[in-house]
Amino acid sequence: MSLVELAFGLVVLVAVAVALAALARRMDVGEPFVLTVAGVLASYLPFVPEFDIEPELVLLGLLPPLLYTTAIRTSLIDFRPKKVSITLLSVGLVLFTAFAVGGVVYWLLPVPFAAAIAIGAVVAPPDAVAATAVARRVGMPRRIVTLLEGESLFNDATALVTLRTAIAAMAGAITIWEAGLDFLGAAGGGALLGGVAALVLAFLRRRINDPVLDTSVSLLAPWIAYLPAEALHASGVIAVVTCGLILGHGAPHWQSAASRIAEHTNWSTIQFLLESAVFLIIGLQVRHIVEDAWHSDLPHHSLLLACVGVLAAVILARPIWVYPATYFAWSIEGRRQGKPKPAWTGPAVVAWAGMRGVVTLAAALLLPADTPERATLILLAVVVVAGTLLLQGLSLPLLVRLLRLHGPSHAEDLLQEANLLQQATAAGLEALEANIGEETPPDIVDQLRNQAVARAQSAWELLGRSESQRITPSGEYRRLRLAMLTAERETVLRVRDAGLVEHEILQSVMATLDLEESTIVRIAEADDDGRELLMIPTASGGCEHLREAPHTKVPDMPDACAECLDEGLVWVHLRMCLSCGHVACCDSSQGNHATKHFNNTGHPVMRSVEPGESWRWCYVDELLG
Repeated sequence: MSLVELAFGLVVLVAVAVALAALARRMDVGEPFVLTVAGVLASYLPFVPEFDIEPELVLLGLLPPLLYTTAIRTSLIDFRPKKVSITLLSVGLVLFTAFAVGGVVYWLLPVPFAAAIAIGAVVAPPDAVAATAVARRVGMPRRIVTLLEGESLFNDATALVTLRTAIAAMAGAITIWEAGLDFLGAAGGGALLGGVAALVLAFLRRRINDPVLDTSVSLLAPWIAYLPAEALHASGVIAVVTCGLILGHGAPHWQSAASRIAEHTNWSTIQFLLESAVFLIIGLQVRHIVEDAWHSDLPHHSLLLACVGVLAAVILARPIWVYPATYFAWSIEGRRQGKPKPAWTGPAVVAWAGMRGVVTLAAALLLPADTPERATLILLAVVVVAGTLLLQGLSLPLLVRLLRLHGPSHAEDLLQEANLLQQATAAGLEALEANIGEETPPDIVDQLRNQAVARAQSAWELLGRSESQRITPSGEYRRLRLAMLTAERETVLRVRDAGLVEHEILQSVMATLDLEESTIVRIAEADDDGRELLMIPTASGGCEHLREAPHTKVPDMPDACAECLDEGLVWVHLRMCLSCGHVACCDSSQGNHATKHFNNTGHPVMRSVEPGESWRWCYVDELLG
């Protein structure tokens, strides 16, 4: 194949993947399923060549950037309280699944035990892309999405290290102690090297002010962590994840705002392209893998039995592990923090969110050429990927709806955003007063003060408006300013077309207008989304707790948080429990006593007692009323 043909094929692959992903989003259908099915159908078209992908290309070219873009967006603050749960899933569940599937394969097929464990490791890790794609579409509770994303960061590393150990056992004798030491060495070495890579990159990025250069360094970061780790026989996957977590957490300290915006835009684009291409590649691989296994020496009934048995083992192993692990993790983490015992519905969704993806297929291709029944083992990986995408991927949204698990409350998010903006504005105004000099013009001070106050008030306007109140001061300002920017841009374009001004000057002026417009449009879109979400009536009147809770305040209600007074803390806003009338501080306050009151008493509903606010919040169902 010539370079031109290769380039043409890649362009077609990416273009088709993007088009199908866009179609899936428009039809509100899972992107992984649509892309995989399209790939399978395309593989049978006469003009589509046989598509073979080298496993090293996936492990080196696709996996590091996909893991990195997830890691830099993962909150270490959210990760820490769930570290036991995430470890039990990303390490314990992977090992449990590998040995469960290995036992089934060893029982059904004439393969050595090491080869059976190898294919068990291949099919063990769920795919982050598939799970989060469904989560974004159906709106899972944020705690479940955080758990699934945290699991996906490290389960690939566990599986690949286990696979490497199993392949070593296939090549020669290896004791269980040697296997364990190899596993721990690869994991620990990967974490150490990933941390070193993050520190080196952070040192460089503190000294880079140019967003273009900073983004260039960011694009190299996954491989700066991955390649040295693999060269030293450590886990490159863990190195990438560790590096991404550290860089993502510290980005506000060593990156400029322009660099962070550019990095976010670029990695969002890369993630979309890679995710779309990955599932199309899976589908294109299916045809010749099935044909190779079907024409092997293994009887067809044994082949079919092995496919069904392995798929069943993969699906059943997850709930068998998830439920005990959930309550074990709660006994260690949640009980100490005063959290209520988890309901069975959350673990049910986690147990069913076990879709496999491209890492499973790539890992299967890493099996040595002399592995007994290699074609059959690779087919088992394909069956698990296709079966979980079909069975679990399509039914997971229905399960979430049947269990009445609600996604994050957009109204509550807007409320917390307004609270946080108000705190930030107060800090900014204090800094303004502290930095006013004797020669500072009063007009400049007033302008800065008004801009800060208007930004904070715009968030409260959205929450405070009634259904008939469609126009707000900030919304009207954005409408009028956008009209002005349109006229300004048309004038600049007329000057450009007339050739009256140098091109560099025109670019500078256009960049100024574009930057202001992009900021206004982004805020306007968020405002529109929030308005639509807040205006949607709740057919059932909210949850049962909200329907039963009163709306009124308690007479002679205290105007302070007693716990904050006892602890010497300062509260931001006050909330009142509608079961007992207890008044405590909000989640934006340092004490977070309203939530602690719920954890201690189980009283489900509280309301705001701030002037002009009458909203209520159900802690149990996480709904705003």
